[in-house]
Amino acid sequence: MLNSLDGIRDETGASETAWAKWTRLWTAEENRHGDVMNKYMYLTGRVNMRAVESTIQRLIASGMDPKTENNPYLGFVYTSFQERATKVSHTNTAVDAKKYGDEVLSSMCRNIASDEARHEVGYGKIVEQLFMRDPDGAMLAFADMMRKQIVMPAHMMSDGEHEQNTGGRNLFADFSAIAEKTGTYTAWDYADIMDFLIKKWDVPARKGLKPEAEEAQQYLCKLPDRIRKLAERSASRKAKQPVKSVPFSWIYGRELQI
Repeated sequence: MLNSLDGIRDETGASETAWAKWTRLWTAEENRHGDVMNKYMYLTGRVNMRAVESTIQRLIASGMDPKTENNPYLGFVYTSFQERATKVSHTNTAVDAKKYGDEVLSSMCRNIASDEARHEVGYGKIVEQLFMRDPDGAMLAFADMMRKQIVMPAHMMSDGEHEQNTGGRNLFADFSAIAEKTGTYTAWDYADIMDFLIKKWDVPARKGLKPEAEEAQQYLCKLPDRIRKLAERSASRKAKQPVKSVPFSWIYGRELQI
């Protein structure tokens, strides 16, 4: 994604610019995360690797649309948020793995979370500099991404059979519902990340903004509480709805309650 952003694009695929090198190294490290998780699942013998590999193939073929529009401001806001989100989810997975006695998985996820934390620091510092040099532009970009909502890179995933096996249900939506139910990554985490970034980038204290940027500032400062209220209402509605059992091909069609 980053190698397509205006101003930092990797023009040749092997450019020697600092931006291009950073993007390739970041991508390589993220690839290692996927590799180690893939090997772990294979070695457990408990996962349908054919279904997993089919999902990976389809996901890469589908691509992703983070809604950054080749704009580096939007791109770095997105990565700042997304890296913290993956740090949170991997940390929570590590906690659950340890709780259920899998020290190997717990250690692996903690190491991945540590990598994500370092990525987050890097991208967060870039946005700090954007706020220093162009506070109006940075504020508008932050608000723009929050209005669009941050989508995870796997939002277009498909295993080629989930919709057929569940009467048209969306695989990523069901996957996200499981993550929410298990506390791996929730709407409250989303709001907490927003709060963190708002404080990190000193959003409430920014002065001298143009009217449009000031409006964006006010929107951002109110948004975390709004998200929490929406999450509470959603949780209340779900609690009144009957539990649904949904099969997942990754675990040989075993049904999970969502």
